Amino acid sequence: MRILVVEDEVLIALDVESVLRSAGYDVAGPVGNSEDATELGIGADIAFVDVHLSDGQTGPSLAGYLSQAHGVTVIFATANPEIVAADPHAIGALVKPVFATDLLSTIEYAVALRRGEPASAPPCLKCLQV
Repeated sequence: MRILVVEDEVLIALDVESVLRSAGYDVAGPVGNSEDATELGIGADIAFVDVHLSDGQTGPSLAGYLSQAHGVTVIFATANPEIVAADPHAIGALVKPVFATDLLSTIEYAVALRRGEPASAPPCLKCLQV
Protein backbone atom coordinates (compact mmCIF):
# COMPACT_ATOMS: atom_id res chain seq x y z
CA MET A 1 0.00 0.00 0.00
CA ARG A 2 1.20 3.46 -0.92
CA ILE A 3 0.43 6.10 1.70
CA LEU A 4 0.49 9.81 0.95
CA VAL A 5 1.47 11.97 3.93
CA VAL A 6 0.07 15.50 3.75
CA GLU A 7 1.27 17.54 6.72
CA ASP A 8 2.80 21.02 6.73
CA GLU A 9 4.47 20.82 10.15
CA VAL A 10 7.87 19.39 9.26
CA LEU A 11 8.61 17.51 12.48
CA ILE A 12 5.18 15.88 12.51
CA ALA A 13 5.46 15.00 8.83
CA LEU A 14 8.88 13.41 9.28
CA ASP A 15 7.70 11.47 12.32
CA VAL A 16 4.64 10.11 10.47
CA GLU A 17 6.81 9.20 7.49
CA SER A 18 9.33 7.42 9.73
CA VAL A 19 6.65 5.41 11.56
CA LEU A 20 5.04 4.31 8.30
CA ARG A 21 8.33 3.40 6.59
CA SER A 22 9.45 1.46 9.67
CA ALA A 23 6.23 -0.54 9.44
CA GLY A 24 7.04 -1.40 5.83
CA TYR A 25 4.70 0.96 3.99
CA ASP A 26 5.56 2.75 0.76
CA VAL A 27 5.31 6.46 1.58
CA ALA A 28 4.69 9.33 -0.83
CA GLY A 29 5.66 12.73 0.49
CA PRO A 30 5.46 14.19 2.95
CA VAL A 31 4.04 17.32 1.34
CA GLY A 32 2.63 20.39 3.06
CA ASN A 33 0.13 21.86 0.62
CA SER A 34 -2.80 20.76 -1.50
CA GLU A 35 -1.11 21.42 -4.86
CA ASP A 36 1.79 19.04 -4.16
CA ALA A 37 -0.60 16.52 -2.61
CA THR A 38 -2.79 16.60 -5.72
CA GLU A 39 0.19 15.63 -7.86
CA LEU A 40 1.39 12.82 -5.58
CA GLY A 41 -2.12 11.56 -4.86
CA ILE A 42 -2.47 9.91 -8.24
CA GLY A 43 -0.61 6.78 -7.16
CA ALA A 44 -1.72 6.66 -3.53
CA ASP A 45 -3.98 4.08 -1.90
CA ILE A 46 -4.35 5.86 1.45
CA ALA A 47 -3.79 9.51 2.35
CA PHE A 48 -3.05 10.84 5.83
CA VAL A 49 -4.21 14.47 5.51
CA ASP A 50 -3.86 17.36 7.92
CA VAL A 51 -6.92 19.63 7.78
CA HIS A 52 -4.96 22.91 8.01
CA LEU A 53 -2.12 23.00 5.48
CA SER A 54 0.31 25.73 4.48
CA ASP A 55 -2.23 26.97 1.92
CA GLY A 56 -5.11 27.17 4.44
CA GLN A 57 -7.87 24.83 5.54
CA THR A 58 -7.57 22.87 2.30
CA GLY A 59 -7.52 19.34 3.73
CA PRO A 60 -11.26 18.73 3.23
CA SER A 61 -11.27 19.83 -0.42
CA LEU A 62 -8.13 17.78 -1.02
CA ALA A 63 -9.83 14.75 0.55
CA GLY A 64 -12.77 15.17 -1.81
CA TYR A 65 -10.51 15.34 -4.83
CA LEU A 66 -8.33 12.36 -3.83
CA SER A 67 -11.32 10.22 -2.93
CA GLN A 68 -13.45 11.02 -5.98
CA ALA A 69 -10.79 11.30 -8.68
CA HIS A 70 -8.43 8.55 -7.55
CA GLY A 71 -10.31 6.34 -5.09
CA VAL A 72 -7.90 7.16 -2.26
CA THR A 73 -8.93 6.23 1.28
CA VAL A 74 -8.48 9.39 3.37
CA ILE A 75 -7.73 9.76 7.07
CA PHE A 76 -7.71 13.26 8.55
CA ALA A 77 -5.34 14.48 11.24
CA THR A 78 -6.56 17.46 13.23
CA ALA A 79 -6.80 18.91 16.70
CA ASN A 80 -10.43 19.79 15.93
CA PRO A 81 -12.24 16.75 14.48
CA GLU A 82 -15.58 18.56 14.62
CA ILE A 83 -14.41 20.59 11.60
CA VAL A 84 -14.62 17.48 9.42
CA ALA A 85 -17.30 15.55 11.33
CA ALA A 86 -19.68 15.52 8.37
CA ASP A 87 -17.07 15.04 5.65
CA PRO A 88 -18.13 12.18 3.35
CA HIS A 89 -14.68 11.74 1.78
CA ALA A 90 -12.73 10.34 4.75
CA ILE A 91 -13.08 7.29 6.96
CA GLY A 92 -12.27 9.26 10.08
CA ALA A 93 -9.97 11.62 11.91
CA LEU A 94 -7.09 11.08 14.27
CA VAL A 95 -6.90 13.76 16.92
CA LYS A 96 -3.52 15.48 17.20
CA PRO A 97 -1.15 14.77 18.71
CA VAL A 98 -1.09 11.46 16.85
CA PHE A 99 0.77 8.62 18.52
CA ALA A 100 2.58 5.93 16.52
CA THR A 101 0.39 3.10 17.81
CA ASP A 102 -2.77 4.99 16.89
CA LEU A 103 -1.42 5.86 13.46
CA LEU A 104 -0.52 2.25 12.71
CA SER A 105 -3.79 0.79 13.97
CA THR A 106 -5.70 3.30 11.84
CA ILE A 107 -3.62 2.54 8.76
CA GLU A 108 -4.20 -1.20 9.31
CA TYR A 109 -7.93 -0.48 9.49
CA ALA A 110 -7.78 1.52 6.23
CA VAL A 111 -5.84 -1.29 4.53
CA ALA A 112 -8.44 -3.83 5.62
CA LEU A 113 -11.25 -1.62 4.27
CA ARG A 114 -9.46 -1.26 0.93
CA ARG A 115 -9.06 -5.03 0.70
CA GLY A 116 -12.72 -5.57 1.55
CA GLU A 117 -11.84 -7.42 4.73
CA PRO A 118 -13.96 -7.19 7.87
CA ALA A 119 -12.50 -4.63 10.23
CA SER A 120 -13.43 -2.64 13.28
CA ALA A 121 -12.37 0.96 13.58
CA PRO A 122 -9.75 1.48 16.28
CA PRO A 123 -10.96 3.47 19.30
CA CYS A 124 -8.53 6.30 18.51
CA LEU A 125 -10.24 7.02 15.17
CA LYS A 126 -13.09 9.49 15.24
CA CYS A 127 -15.27 7.83 12.61
CA LEU A 128 -16.94 10.03 10.05
CA GLN A 129 -18.38 7.33 7.84
CA VAL A 130 -17.77 3.71 6.83
